[in-house]
Amino acid sequence: MSTPNGFPQHSGACVTQSMEGGAVQDLHAKKAGKAAKKEAGGNGVLTFEDPPSVGTSLNETLKFLPDELKANMKIKSITPRPPRKPRLERAASLDEKSWRRWRRFRTSQESLTDPNETSSSNGSLQEASLSPPVRGRASPCHQCCQQNSLHSSPDASETSPVGKSKGGSAELGKRASEISSAFGGLLRGKAFAGGKPRLSQIMPARPLPPMELNVASHTLRTANKIDSDYMDYRHYSQHKFGRVSSSLSDSRLHGNGMVYDNCSTDSMKSTFSLLTPIRSKDVRSRSYLEGSLLANGALLGAEELSKYFPDRNIGIFVATWNMQGQKELPVNLDDFLLPTDPDYAQDMYVIGVQEGCPDRREWEIRLQETLGPHYVMLYSAAHGVLYMSVFIRRDLIWFCSEVEYATVTTRIVSQIKTKGALGICFTFFGTSFLFITSHFTSGDSKVNERKLDYNKTIQALTLPKNVPDTNPYRSSSSDVTTRFDEVFWFGDFNFRLNKDRETVDSILNQKPETDVSKLLAYDQLTSEMSRGSIFKGFQEADIHFRPSYKFDIGKDTYDTTSKQRTPSYTDRVVYRSRYRDDIHAVKYSSCPVIKTSDHRPVFALFRVKVRPGRDNIPLAAGQFDRELYLIGIKRRITRELQKRQEQKDQKSSSICSIS
Repeated sequence: MSTPNGFPQHSGACVTQSMEGGAVQDLHAKKAGKAAKKEAGGNGVLTFEDPPSVGTSLNETLKFLPDELKANMKIKSITPRPPRKPRLERAASLDEKSWRRWRRFRTSQESLTDPNETSSSNGSLQEASLSPPVRGRASPCHQCCQQNSLHSSPDASETSPVGKSKGGSAELGKRASEISSAFGGLLRGKAFAGGKPRLSQIMPARPLPPMELNVASHTLRTANKIDSDYMDYRHYSQHKFGRVSSSLSDSRLHGNGMVYDNCSTDSMKSTFSLLTPIRSKDVRSRSYLEGSLLANGALLGAEELSKYFPDRNIGIFVATWNMQGQKELPVNLDDFLLPTDPDYAQDMYVIGVQEGCPDRREWEIRLQETLGPHYVMLYSAAHGVLYMSVFIRRDLIWFCSEVEYATVTTRIVSQIKTKGALGICFTFFGTSFLFITSHFTSGDSKVNERKLDYNKTIQALTLPKNVPDTNPYRSSSSDVTTRFDEVFWFGDFNFRLNKDRETVDSILNQKPETDVSKLLAYDQLTSEMSRGSIFKGFQEADIHFRPSYKFDIGKDTYDTTSKQRTPSYTDRVVYRSRYRDDIHAVKYSSCPVIKTSDHRPVFALFRVKVRPGRDNIPLAAGQFDRELYLIGIKRRITRELQKRQEQKDQKSSSICSIS
């Protein structure tokens, strides 16, 4: 069946359906166009002023032909015939089926491995362009022509009437050439670059909307791996863990040779862990540096130290308080242990007590309750009524050595243990610490007795015992303070002000609380330290608080009894270091809100430099007072619940007044 313009109806459909093989049709069309020019000469040539655009449909392009072509065309009547019966093919054997299946799989693999492939039909295009169609295996265009001409042509092999006219064939060839050239613009680059066509890249009509971070549930991702394209991992890990360890950086892992490639890095990381991955190869290796400062993976080495303390400084809280043996403990210790001036809590808390309360365990429970679940009591020791407790952050107990302690009694009668000294020492990473709390002889004029107490303490404290000295070449057997890197000595030293009560009161009334320079000019300890007769090599931070002794219990007034004791700075904190500028005093003050004793607690905050150590020291193995920890946390929760209940009852209660 023909259209009114004389063309077969299937010609437009053939071109449309051959879009996949457009490159092959372009080649045939060009050949047909050249042959048409030779045959047609100058007669009956069709020209287009404007070539059809890419978006123009084929039906509009092939709408009507000029009248000259209609005149030269001879239309032949066509008698419709029924389609021929399909040709029967023999059944394929199992071997042939498997061979065909293998061939299709091999062809798909080749198209996937070729980087220039852009479609799955390139293989068929190349085959069609290199070899003519054979019988029984027609090209898509021929198949279409055969299907559409079954109803219009008496024989499938019979030529079209248009093909019998010279002019018609020339004009048709040129028309097809122009159409194919228009569709050739759809191809990217050269039509037959490398024998394989490339389709143009499809771009979206408008910009895509921004993608949110949480496009998928976290539970749908791999449980124990980190995807390299998981852009919101850092955001998710910061939200879940609070921080992202720098040890999980891919560049750092590859730079240190810890992993081989990104695949191994992703497989070794865990979404729920901040631990650094370890290769099996590194575990198998044997190194003579194992346990030294230079060994990778040493528990106390530089790499582990940098994880927890990048600037290698640790915060230490040191406090001393003469409790005067009172049974009553303060209701709240927050102002004492957790002052509001520093924004953050410290890494280590060391509290020394003189004339401690009768119930030492209750005092330690109160300390644990105040510090909360982030801290554990590393060690606690006592010498009579001298108490010392060391609390440390829970995740730092693995880097502490065994804790050792020793005591010294300075009284003539050794059974009376109210005066003396108590020392606790341990090594943290590669830095050794010594903490001493003392209670020296009291009395305004007994300066020499206090110096004797000091000399006896530094000679009689037998520390360290099993923990090795970090620098034995700078140690002295006659002075315990020289055998440690960092030493903190605090307590009730009982040094007074060499001035009468009236003069001291007049200075305190004239000057503000922070200006106590005139009072320190009469201080016995400051004078003796400047002479070098006591606390050799020690320093003390600047004092900007009022004297801590002696107050009336429960009041802010100094001694109003008949003795009229002179206010003095008896409670002090001094420090020394083997290395210069290792200890930096951040704050040095007292706690005036605690009034259960005639002494005010005195505390100091320090920033102390810590060095990496060796793994050959005896470690504490994470031991701490677990029973105290559980009791303190339970009491902390109970107090909080009681407080909330009281607030709830207060809000719910109401008072009615009758006028």
